[in-house]
Amino acid sequence: MKITQTDSYTVLTDEYDDVLNFASYLSHIIPKKYKEHHLVIDLLKYEALALDELIAFIHISNDQRSNNKSFVFVNTGIDYDVIPEEMIVVPTVQEAEDIIQMEEIERDLGF
Repeated sequence: MKITQTDSYTVLTDEYDDVLNFASYLSHIIPKKYKEHHLVIDLLKYEALALDELIAFIHISNDQRSNNKSFVFVNTGIDYDVIPEEMIVVPTVQEAEDIIQMEEIERDLGF
C-alpha cells in the first residue's frame, strides 16, 4: 500500500491488483493506524470497478464516517448512478480534497 500524507488527509493507494484484498486489508489496518485520519482511497487504477467491489469497502466507510472522519473514494470507472448514498466517489484526488474540506466545514458548523 502506498501512503501519501498531507496536512489534512491521508491517501491510501493499492499497489497490487486485487481490489477485494485491498478492502480486506484496509478493514484491519484503518482501525489500528488511521482511525483519526480523513482518508482518500485511491482506486483510479481500477478502470472497470464493479459495484460489488466498491461495496466491499462499505463497512470501513461507515465506521470512519461514524467517527466524524471523511472517507472518500477516487475512481472513474464506476457508474456513479449505482453508488450507495452513504459512499462518496469522485473522479480526482483534488475533488476528494474539496469534499473533505466541505465536510470539515459542515462538522464545524454542527451539521
